[in-house]
Amino acid sequence: MTDVLEAIEQAVNEAAEKVGPAVVGLGRGWGRGSGVVVAPGQVLTVAHVLRGDEVAVAFAGGDVRDGRVLGVDSDLDVAVIGVDTGDAAPVGWEPSEDGVAAGRPVFALANPGGRGLRTTFGLVSSTGRGFRGPRGRRVAGTIEHTAPLPRGSSGGPLVDRAGNLVGLNAVRRDGGFILALPADAALRRRVEELARGEASERPRLGVALAPPRVARRMRAAVGLPERDGLLVRDVVRDSPAAAAGVQRGDLLVRAGDVPLVSMDDLFDALDGAGETLTVGLVRGTEDRDIEVALTHFSS
Repeated sequence: MTDVLEAIEQAVNEAAEKVGPAVVGLGRGWGRGSGVVVAPGQVLTVAHVLRGDEVAVAFAGGDVRDGRVLGVDSDLDVAVIGVDTGDAAPVGWEPSEDGVAAGRPVFALANPGGRGLRTTFGLVSSTGRGFRGPRGRRVAGTIEHTAPLPRGSSGGPLVDRAGNLVGLNAVRRDGGFILALPADAALRRRVEELARGEASERPRLGVALAPPRVARRMRAAVGLPERDGLLVRDVVRDSPAAAAGVQRGDLLVRAGDVPLVSMDDLFDALDGAGETLTVGLVRGTEDRDIEVALTHFSS
């Protein structure tokens, strides 16, 4: 047992020494997150820790520099920050076609809000997990692992024994498990696109929605018949939904020919739509269809 513990201690120290200089803190204190240098002048993080287009980036040794957001994909929950990375060597990143298998030893690193490097050891407990991104889309295929992380660690790297990037830590699950975005070839391509300032091209309505269970409860509370659907909590100004006449309180029940039983039904319909999408909604007790002209709306 002593030999095992000593081996783990050595591996954690090696990971901290090799990868630590590439790990940065975002914002100040515990309120923001972490990130990792993936190329000269570029820091990768998760989108949900950012607020606005500028962020303070804290490097090893305490040097803090001003960073600017180059690109964000909120559906995938990733973002790239442009900042002077100085002599911080980028993390090793060689995407594997085989992915990461359960049981693989991994090391999670973070610099929560610039409060200093954290390095923990764990094992991949499962793959193919998912979570909801900042805009409600399901982010699938994530890595679940057991390396514990404190608040402010989202956006930090998950690496293997060689110090190569295998994931980007995103969210904490019940029981202390962490979900990380896989650092595969698809993520690498998306990061390169974001670094060039290429925005997300997924169509969207421009609405804030409540899930079906909330919609049923709220309709029942005001004496309306229960219906499956997605309740519109807010409509973004100048969005496709606003232009089509969607209003707060509408219940979206159909997209094209697909009944809207879950959020994913709407996202799938949007992804498969052309320039327009027919949306069936209920306003009070009245059913109506509206034609929404889809644009690549970024707000």
